[in-house]
Amino acid sequence: MQQRRIGDLTVSAIGLGAMPLSTKTDRPSREDAVATVHAALDAGVTLVDTADAYARDESEFGHNEELVAAALASYGGDTSGVLVATKGGHTRRGSDWELDGSPGYLRQACEASLRRLGVDAIGLYQFHRPDPRTPWEDSMGALRQLVDDGLVQRAGISNADVAQIDVARSIVGPALVSVQNQFAPGWRFSADELAHCAGHGLAFIPWSPFGGVGAAGSLDSTAPAFAEVAQELGVSVYRVTLAWHLAQADVVLPIPGASRAASIQDSAAAAELQLTPEQLARLDG
Repeated sequence: MQQRRIGDLTVSAIGLGAMPLSTKTDRPSREDAVATVHAALDAGVTLVDTADAYARDESEFGHNEELVAAALASYGGDTSGVLVATKGGHTRRGSDWELDGSPGYLRQACEASLRRLGVDAIGLYQFHRPDPRTPWEDSMGALRQLVDDGLVQRAGISNADVAQIDVARSIVGPALVSVQNQFAPGWRFSADELAHCAGHGLAFIPWSPFGGVGAAGSLDSTAPAFAEVAQELGVSVYRVTLAWHLAQADVVLPIPGASRAASIQDSAAAAELQLTPEQLARLDG
């Protein structure tokens, strides 16, 4: 599989967004969820994205991290090259999503993630979303401290604008290796952030690369150019969409969500799909 860089680490160009395995109302059984992670690993995926808040509600906070850890532990092959990226800073009140970017909470969240993942240091720890009640500089200082204290090997931020990226770079320093923002055919508002990451060598990790759970199923109708190219090539519109992501810049690593083995297998194949300049021009239009 085609590979990309996240800081000092080489990982697969396509990652697995594990969120649907824990947050969906009709989520798969635990056995099927583990099988989906295993299918991703079999397909050459070495980047798995999770978060402590990926759960149905507050009562099972941390569910997705525990699921990913169990799937890796039960996999029959070598997982030493797999990067698990998790996030902290989102909280849950019942089924509602809330925020806490305070330094004290981020330390507590990181330590809990370490326990659930069963590791001594988290490979990539990302601040989930800016908290309006906490100065961005304070949250970034807390992220830097987690790195300095050895709890985190690499740091990332999520849902950040260009100015916030630059503040993070100045505070976190070279340990800051990634930015995870939403980016999709129908949601290109992070184009400036993507270009900024490319200019500074930061990995750009698009979440919901198909547009989100509600939009993914309607890509054929909402992104007709993508559907046309997919028909020409005889592949799924999802595979074309991920290949388009990869063509944006060599720092882009999309993390499509999957709740079935067949879905992540199809997504992983996008790393080998080459789109022509003419096709890319139509998709970029």
